[in-house]
Amino acid sequence: MRQGYAAVLCVMAVLGLEAAAPGECELSRLLQDKLRYEMRLQYMKHYFPIDYTVQVQYEEVLRPSNITRLRNGTVSEVALRYLWFHISSQAVLRIREVLPEKHPSWRYTQELARLFDALGEEFSQYQQSDVEEVVAELVKLVHSGGAQSRRKPVRPKALLDNCLKVMRMLYGAPCRWEST
Repeated sequence: MRQGYAAVLCVMAVLGLEAAAPGECELSRLLQDKLRYEMRLQYMKHYFPIDYTVQVQYEEVLRPSNITRLRNGTVSEVALRYLWFHISSQAVLRIREVLPEKHPSWRYTQELARLFDALGEEFSQYQQSDVEEVVAELVKLVHSGGAQSRRKPVRPKALLDNCLKVMRMLYGAPCRWEST
């Protein structure tokens, strides 16, 4: 069994895909289920006022194009997943900051935050010094949230849309997800 697993890891390394830990795959599948279109639409659009936005740092908006650019800059897949985790969990926190506990989306965002906390356990072994410098700097910027950082208004649903799109890019192949 271990030889087969090692062979898969070897093939993935040759292809440039670094395997995601089994726990990461399972948690990302649960997140994918929670981030279904119908749920994002209901909880992040319908339950918010029309054109409602959340103020986030520019670095807190992670789009598929950002991932493609970083991949072309030879950033490892592990580092990209590490970056996605930090930016996406911060996006959920930004949304939660504006919600009162009685808001219909409160419980939904609480469930997302729990899944990100569990995923954080998977990433707890990584230090910012273990990943590429560009990723470490972005993570530092996201968590610093200083007054010098530029902010932009973003709709809550757009934050979660980007979270899901990037997650599918990063976990689809290593976790062998079917195309959806």
